[in-house]
Amino acid sequence: MEKINLKEKLARFTTHWDPKVVAELNGQQVKLVKFRGDFLWHRHEGEDELFLVVKGRFRLDLRDRSIWVEEGEFIIVPRGVEHKSFAEKEVQVLVFEPAGTLNTGDAVTDRTVREPERI
Repeated sequence: MEKINLKEKLARFTTHWDPKVVAELNGQQVKLVKFRGDFLWHRHEGEDELFLVVKGRFRLDLRDRSIWVEEGEFIIVPRGVEHKSFAEKEVQVLVFEPAGTLNTGDAVTDRTVREPERI
């Protein structure tokens, strides 16, 4: 059992849309990711996702509305809900989701990270 320093872990990478696993518990993974720009529309048929903004802010686009998620806030995207993220400036996000969840869900593209690096 060791504590995890989010600031230190986030300083270890500069890539965007490239989640890094920092911990696991009860079949769930805690990931850190940096967003900048626009992602792609996708959904996760079997998994809910939690996005906690560590630094910055991002917009979560849904088909019927958009929600800005600010630093210190989190949002849960229920399974099956089509969504995409957008960040005008770099945002640092903690993601909590079941192990094996693809970052692009049902939209497998060149941005899909099948096995996120553990840092």
